[in-house]
Amino acid sequence: MKEPFDIEPYKAETEIIRMTVEQIRKDFAMFGLDISFPMRMNMVYEELFSQLDAHVSQLLTVNVQKLMALLYQIDIPERNIMEAWEAHPEFTHAQVIAELIIYRELKKVILRNYYKNFKLEDTGTE
Repeated sequence: MKEPFDIEPYKAETEIIRMTVEQIRKDFAMFGLDISFPMRMNMVYEELFSQLDAHVSQLLTVNVQKLMALLYQIDIPERNIMEAWEAHPEFTHAQVIAELIIYRELKKVILRNYYKNFKLEDTGTE
């Protein structure tokens, strides 16, 4: 089944990737968690995923409330997490959550850019 929002075309756009990493860094910083910007653009997903997986694993172990607050801030409903866990039993809980975080943050950036561009185009028609 295809996702209702296809992010694949955007995964190769350097600026979208940079903005997504910045959005993740901003949201994690609100909770005192540091995400460093991946050094190699060709490995950005793997490096980012690894950092998120480590943070989420630690939070699952020591501070689930903080993790839930972070996921609320990012706008990932518990229902989505449960569905993803059931759909992907081959992954750890932390890996599933890390993937959901990247997907949601990328989606935020894409939608923000879409509406910003839509608004700019719309201002010329008044």
